[in-house]
Amino acid sequence: MLKKIDPTVAAIVVAGAIALSGGFAFNSLTKSETLFSSVAGSAHADTAAPAAQWAASATARVEPKDGEVRIASEVGGKIAEVLANTNDQVKAGDLLIRLEDADYYNKIAAASAEASVRERERGEEAATGPALDRRNAEDAVAKAQRGVFAAHEAFDAAFRASKTDKGNAEAVDKARKDLVAKEDALTAAKAKLAQVNAQANMPLQQRLESSLALARSDLTSAELALERTRIRAPADGTVLNVLARVGETAVPSPESAVVVFGDMSSLRLRAEVEERDAARVHVGQRVVVKADAFPDKTFEGTVTSISQSLAAPRIATRGPRRPNDVEVVEVMVSLDDHPPLFTGMRVDTFFKLDNQAANASASTAKSN
Repeated sequence: MLKKIDPTVAAIVVAGAIALSGGFAFNSLTKSETLFSSVAGSAHADTAAPAAQWAASATARVEPKDGEVRIASEVGGKIAEVLANTNDQVKAGDLLIRLEDADYYNKIAAASAEASVRERERGEEAATGPALDRRNAEDAVAKAQRGVFAAHEAFDAAFRASKTDKGNAEAVDKARKDLVAKEDALTAAKAKLAQVNAQANMPLQQRLESSLALARSDLTSAELALERTRIRAPADGTVLNVLARVGETAVPSPESAVVVFGDMSSLRLRAEVEERDAARVHVGQRVVVKADAFPDKTFEGTVTSISQSLAAPRIATRGPRRPNDVEVVEVMVSLDDHPPLFTGMRVDTFFKLDNQAANASASTAKSN
């Protein structure tokens, strides 16, 4: 039979137990804190803080040497021929895409006929002295202009033939050299005409001379309009991507590029450094690059330029801009050698800590 416990005794026992457990917990906590403090103290005493290795880090994007060039058509029209392929090595002026051009040739033929008529009419008027010099110089410019147009047509024909296995590289090179020679002749003829027109005693043009000048101008405009249907390589480089297909309609808009082009002789990075780290980056600073596609490799480069204005980040962030997004400074980095990185790839860049960067970091820390 259980004995009835006195409530006063029970209260004393419970209070004692609580006090004992609380004291034990307090003693345990005190010992743990003492142990942590001891370890931390010994660590600070025996081990020096590791020196910072990087002045700053940033997200970057890989680009060709002079950046990607997104080429769009200057005029609207249906794509008749695509001569470029991805990874093609091309030279400045090579024909990449041709739009339908039948209407343009009709306009050139009409303008050429009008110019021929006006030239015969003008020949019936006599000219002497400075007026004759001007007439001869104008005729030389017109002849050189027609020569450039014909050379362009011959070059395009040779280039197109080489793409369809009906021609060869030698014919293309020969046509390219002839085009350069014709363009040089046009430049010289224009310089001679300007020199003649600068004479102080030059008389005004006669009516038929003015009519001929207008007809020749219309012919040149028609030839230039045809040239706008040709999408050419802007410089020596590589075709990175072809976005056009035969039968599609080209639109003269920057957002409607038909070819992506770049100089792949070397690569560069476009890095976005946060505003707080801007002072720690300088031209000539060495950079280490890491890419997820090459986890076991690092690449190096050198800072070549730094933007002098802040802007919103375009690489590291996605979606709409938030109020707490930081401003960044655009930094260009030239990569050493030719690493196996792809243009458009996102990489991590680490800016090495040198004397100049260390001084900038110290100044920043002191001001804070």
